[in-house]
Amino acid sequence: MSTSDKDSESSKSNDACELEEKLQNMKTVDADAVSICANCGKEGGDVNNICNKCKQVTYCNAACKKKHRHKHKKDCEEHLRLAAELHDSELFKQPPPQYGDCPICFLRLPSYYMGQNYMTCCGKMICSGCAFSPVYDNQGNEVDNQKCAFCRSPAPKSSEELIERYERRIQANDSQAIHNQGYYYRVGKYGFPQDYVKALELFHRAAELGHAKAYASIGYSYDNGEGVEADKAKARYYYELSAMGGDEDARYNLGIMEEKAGDLARAVKHFLIAIRSGDDESLKEIQELYSNGHATREDYAKALQLYQAYLGEIKSRQRDEAVAADEGYRYY
Repeated sequence: MSTSDKDSESSKSNDACELEEKLQNMKTVDADAVSICANCGKEGGDVNNICNKCKQVTYCNAACKKKHRHKHKKDCEEHLRLAAELHDSELFKQPPPQYGDCPICFLRLPSYYMGQNYMTCCGKMICSGCAFSPVYDNQGNEVDNQKCAFCRSPAPKSSEELIERYERRIQANDSQAIHNQGYYYRVGKYGFPQDYVKALELFHRAAELGHAKAYASIGYSYDNGEGVEADKAKARYYYELSAMGGDEDARYNLGIMEEKAGDLARAVKHFLIAIRSGDDESLKEIQELYSNGHATREDYAKALQLYQAYLGEIKSRQRDEAVAADEGYRYY
């Protein structure tokens, strides 16, 4: 990371800290304290009518809330403004790579799904280059390349064996395995019946274990009404959680949402972050926005630079050899 990048991150962090401090200094509701009506000063457990907008002050009844509204309005709006700024400060940070590095070649794992290989035997995510390359034993002799490149376990010979391995990984609380099985239920694959409700249940379980893409899958379910009633607000909420965790697909979806809403500046911000995470669809969106006069030349130039920086981190001779031999190993 360059000095300017570090300074930028430090500035963002300081800004976020200042916003948090301002919010903490404003009057807030303490769940453990005796509730006091902000209008008449009455105390007691029945003082539980909270401001609907900021949720920061309580009243004993609707009449007191209405009477105090003009006095509270300025503080309420300021709290909402600071909360929105703090939220955006966190939302628009460049997240770390979602999957980290390949445990064999130690290069950044590609974000494109064909460039990743989840191993049900050991739960490792390895890159397409390492999955393609020959496997050697501890004496340097080439062995069966149908074995896992990491733990040397033989590849599953049937869908039944694959499902059995998934069950073992799921019992071990492997969030990737849980999310994958949720996807198989969503599309009805590998012998799993199509079941949106079961898929959503698994997505939630994986998300609770910290799997960023699981939040995107939950958002997709709400976005499209799969296994749950369609709710665009909830879809956005889960997309944001996923995007902040490093998922480029969720980030792209947020950009599209902002574009449809007419806020092109926020859309461009999302697309640029997604591009640095390896999303070529976001690059196409920036290109189209630039062509239509909705993004600047600087935006497009930055998008190209960010994508080149990403490619510089994932490209390797081994991965290119895999693609040359089989297009199924394409990684960008």
